[in-house]
Amino acid sequence: MDRVTQIGSAVSEPPAAACHHDVCITCSDQAVPRRIVQLGDLGTALVDTGASPELISVALVDALPGDTVLVHAGEAIAVVRTV
Repeated sequence: MDRVTQIGSAVSEPPAAACHHDVCITCSDQAVPRRIVQLGDLGTALVDTGASPELISVALVDALPGDTVLVHAGEAIAVVRTV
C-alpha cells in the first residue's frame, strides 16, 4: 500500500522518523551535538562547532540560545536535555 495502511476500518499513519541517542534511524547516520549561540531569522540558528560558527536550521525543534541540539545534514533534529 501507499504510505497509509488500512487495518480493518481504521487507518494508521506510518511511524514518524525518530532519533535515538546520537543516531538518526531514518538514514542510520550520526548527528553531532552543537551548542546554539544565536537564533536567526526564518528558523535558523548559529551554532558553535568548536572550529568556526555554522548556520543550521532549527525549524523542527524548540530550542533557545545555550541549548545543545543534535544536528544532522544542517538540521537540528533534537534538543539534548540534561537531567
